Amino acid sequence: MGCFASKNADTKATRTARWRSTGIVALRDSKLKTFPDEVLELDRSVRTLDLTHNRIVDIPVEISKLINVQRLVLAENLIERLPVNLGKLQSLKLMNLDGNRITSLPDELGQLVRLERLSISGNLLTSLPATIGSLRNLVLLNVSNNKLQSLPESVGSCFSLEELQANDNVIEDLPSSVCNLSHLKSLCLDNNNVKQLLSELRNTVTEVLEYLWHIKALFDSLLAIRIGPLVLQREHLDVILNGLPKNYDALVV
Repeated sequence: MGCFASKNADTKATRTARWRSTGIVALRDSKLKTFPDEVLELDRSVRTLDLTHNRIVDIPVEISKLINVQRLVLAENLIERLPVNLGKLQSLKLMNLDGNRITSLPDELGQLVRLERLSISGNLLTSLPATIGSLRNLVLLNVSNNKLQSLPESVGSCFSLEELQANDNVIEDLPSSVCNLSHLKSLCLDNNNVKQLLSELRNTVTEVLEYLWHIKALFDSLLAIRIGPLVLQREHLDVILNGLPKNYDALVV
């Protein structure tokens, strides 16, 4: 028994030393039911923490000790809520909470000003805190497969956002502030109840098409009275309008 205990102690000591040296704690699929105290004891040493696919229910308030953690992956657990002092993790750049039972996010989420990637798909969220607008460095926001009825107006203040995934919710319309997301490259809204957005999109596209055809008609008129310098610009316009439909219905297949 003594040798066995000694071996376990050495293994734990070696593992802790490795974590402290690399800053990486990986305990995926470890059948954990509680947040490991040995990780909290590392405090400032942890930069990456991955506890994916365990059975953890609660995140202790002591998680605020991990002030240097940059990547926090708690996917596929049984977490129901997050501690309010999560906002003290000021170095956090990535947080993955996919596949839990979280019903709401604390307002303190907005304190994570360095956060670049937030994924919380497959939970039970019905709303997002308005403070999410404080995440000015956020590049990816994934809130798919929740119970969201809307997105907060403040999401338009996430000026760095490039990808917004909100599939499989019950969203009926989007805040007008989405138009402020000038870096947005991907907006995913499959399996929602978005009606207003489609109507506004139809109107906007139709207005743009009408404007382009109006410009073409104007150039035609000017060319008819032989304003020569406009010929080259008209050629450019022909390239733009070549094959372009005259209304939204013709554009959508």
